Amino acid sequence: MRIRNSCMLLYTLYSRLVIVVDRLLTGFDAPCLSTLFIDRQPMSSHDIVQAFSRSNRIFDKNKRYGQIVTFQSPKKFKKAVDDAIKLFSAGGTGEALTQDWEEVETAFVVALVEMRGVAEVPDVVPTLTKKQKKLFAVKFQRFDSLLLNDYALYHERQTTMDFHHQLKGAILDAVDEGLIDRDPTRKAIIKGKTPREKKLKYLNQFELHTLLSNLDLKGELNWDWFILLVAKTGMRFSEALAITPKDFDFAHQSLSISKTWDYKGKGGFLPTKNRSSVRKLQIDWQLVIQFSELIKGLPEDAPIFVKGEVYNSTVNDILARHCKKSKIPVISVHGLRHTHASLLLFAGVSIASVARRLGHASMTTTQKTYLHIIQELENKDVDLVMRSLSSLS
Repeated sequence: MRIRNSCMLLYTLYSRLVIVVDRLLTGFDAPCLSTLFIDRQPMSSHDIVQAFSRSNRIFDKNKRYGQIVTFQSPKKFKKAVDDAIKLFSAGGTGEALTQDWEEVETAFVVALVEMRGVAEVPDVVPTLTKKQKKLFAVKFQRFDSLLLNDYALYHERQTTMDFHHQLKGAILDAVDEGLIDRDPTRKAIIKGKTPREKKLKYLNQFELHTLLSNLDLKGELNWDWFILLVAKTGMRFSEALAITPKDFDFAHQSLSISKTWDYKGKGGFLPTKNRSSVRKLQIDWQLVIQFSELIKGLPEDAPIFVKGEVYNSTVNDILARHCKKSKIPVISVHGLRHTHASLLLFAGVSIASVARRLGHASMTTTQKTYLHIIQELENKDVDLVMRSLSSLS
């Protein structure tokens, strides 16, 4: 009996997914269950609420609601769910307590269009007439209310907060100019979905070697050379785009990072992300030999990879094709940066050195970003300590 109870406890705590073929038994309950896959026709209102409640237990900060995925008759299922919510939330009459996504989205879009009808972007607000600014304040209040109360139901808190702060500046201008008495956003409570755990995507040493061996490294610069350079230096996408022949110091096997390329705007050089991003990177002798030939005759101060407009998606698509051809996990160009950092950490390079090479503002950024790798290395350190101690006896 004790063994059976232990097994049931593990099943209850660690069940994450259930596929419903017919119906869930009344006795079934797993607090951390997050998803139900229902492959059948709609049930009765009572059975729907009972089944849905199984995935809707509040378990911890990462599991505050459940998800239902249906495969058969989605329109019929939607109507059955709406009827069930109306029945059980209002005693058999009235409306459902929860809005459909379509309703929320429509109201949000209408409010956004009305606000943009007065001011297309926040920068326009200071140029409006006094009457237009008052109208904008009203439209913004309506939009902001939807943003915080409804839109936040379907977006992470940080996304909601970022958008809210961008528009709040317009309201503060209206307050400063006496168009409204107070800032209606001052005590706003920012809500949003609990963010999903974001797992870094990076390649291991074998996968990276496989990728690099399949690159088409011709006798002239192309995006495959760009991929190779990022993989071996860990540069950010915008930093790599800004590299010019003048940045290479082949005699000292180094590459200077002092600027970025404005690929999201009209092009041209921009400052680095922070002061720590201005740095010199040591490069291996293979890169020295390869790029000393590739950049011969190129203008000293012109970016070596930029030929007209550049899109992040273009390079990511090329990298994705190489990953698929090499039969390795598909990553982005930024994933190459994570790959570079992870390989250095696994090789025993200190966090301080990795932080400097990546151009992080502080080691804290590196520690937070690569926490899972650091923890894995710490576990290996514990094993090493135990082996060392055991050898003393």
